[in-house]
Amino acid sequence: MDPTQQKALNALESYILLSKSATSPRAAVDLITQAISAPNTYVFAELLQTPNIQALRSAAPEHACYLTLLEIFAWGTWSDYQETPNLPPLTDAQSQKLRQLTLLTLATSPSTLSYTYLLAALSLPSIRALEDLIISNIYAGLLSAKLDTLAKRMDVSSVAPLRDLRPDSVPQMVAVLEDWDSRCGAVLAEIECKVMEVRRKAQEVRRRELENEKAVEKAMEVESEKGKGKSAGKRGAREAVDRDGFGGEGGEEMDVDEGGGRGTKRGAKRGGKIAGIAKKWTSS
Repeated sequence: MDPTQQKALNALESYILLSKSATSPRAAVDLITQAISAPNTYVFAELLQTPNIQALRSAAPEHACYLTLLEIFAWGTWSDYQETPNLPPLTDAQSQKLRQLTLLTLATSPSTLSYTYLLAALSLPSIRALEDLIISNIYAGLLSAKLDTLAKRMDVSSVAPLRDLRPDSVPQMVAVLEDWDSRCGAVLAEIECKVMEVRRKAQEVRRRELENEKAVEKAMEVESEKGKGKSAGKRGAREAVDRDGFGGEGGEEMDVDEGGGRGTKRGAKRGGKIAGIAKKWTSS
């Protein structure tokens, strides 16, 4: 709970307790007068709901008007007081408080209010009186605002939750909240559709990436198999050439006649050696 609101409720608590003993119209009127005059009392709904205060509704007009006055302090404005006939006059402290409460109603957070508008709504005689009222609200913690004296305006940043609700304002608030809920539901549904579309596109991109990766892997495997086949063919051809082309049967080396003389000399030498070995075997 807001600290200013809690402080206002604590200030009203003693008057709620006193209302139990205000069994006569005169006592109830005196209690209302004390409550709206006391400092720090800015909420009055709980006091309004007490049986002895509600009993003023059926009392004599000179007493019943105080119930109407308390309702104006609870949720009304300065203009409501001026436009309602047969209300009791206000003291300076009561007038100051009603103007403070009216300023809370006018200053819907956040908002910018001109001095001209506020002077008319609060029936204040001068800008100095208006600025003093605004400063008193700020120091009391009723609102947070800045005064722009050059532009003659008040810039409101926040307002304390101190005004009570009119009895007939609840259905309107419910309608506003229901409209807000339906609009939020529509926005959430649209967001969910967008999320599903993004996920679908992401899955499609991922599927294509996987297909590309598989295609690349398959191509690499085919190229690898081709490379292995070529290597095996080259190795077999080399072995065949070494066996048949140069070694011959028995593994003897074949001499190649390079330049017409070198191969002949090596063959002659080999033949002479064989002939010498054969001669030795025959003589023995």
